[in-house]
Amino acid sequence: MANTVGWDESYLGRLRARVGDEEVLLFVGARAVVRDPAGRVLLIKRTDNGEWALPAGAMEIGESIVDTAAREVHEETGLTATGLTPFALYTGKRFLHTNMFGHAYQLHSTAFRVDTWAGELVTSTDETTDARFFPPDELPGRLAGSVRLTLRDLATFESTGRLVVH
Repeated sequence: MANTVGWDESYLGRLRARVGDEEVLLFVGARAVVRDPAGRVLLIKRTDNGEWALPAGAMEIGESIVDTAAREVHEETGLTATGLTPFALYTGKRFLHTNMFGHAYQLHSTAFRVDTWAGELVTSTDETTDARFFPPDELPGRLAGSVRLTLRDLATFESTGRLVVH
């Protein structure tokens, strides 16, 4: 597993520095749904905006999308994802997003269900101020916009066996 990469050293950070703040960049990334044996969903509270979100982030050069998901889970929760199943793709104009820094990205993100994992949950990292398991029908406030859509897509995948593509 790759070491934690800071923004300035990351692929997108280096690319953003070269092209400036105005260009729309493609953001290839992964998000992960980790559930405990009781079916509760793991959310992390992000340091940058205070929102509760799924572990997620951008792919780095040389990684596979599965590697990206596993790395992000580890960086943001301390857990080691040992079995991952892709269940949804998020692409196209609908996923054009401007972040809090005014940087525009068009997302191409793959959602993974983490089928098996190991380790002890870390509740505070460089990227998180908290991490907890929540019942799916009792999610916290200040929830990232992608969480509910991703959980609905996971339910669709689990009931149909078909990859959900947006």
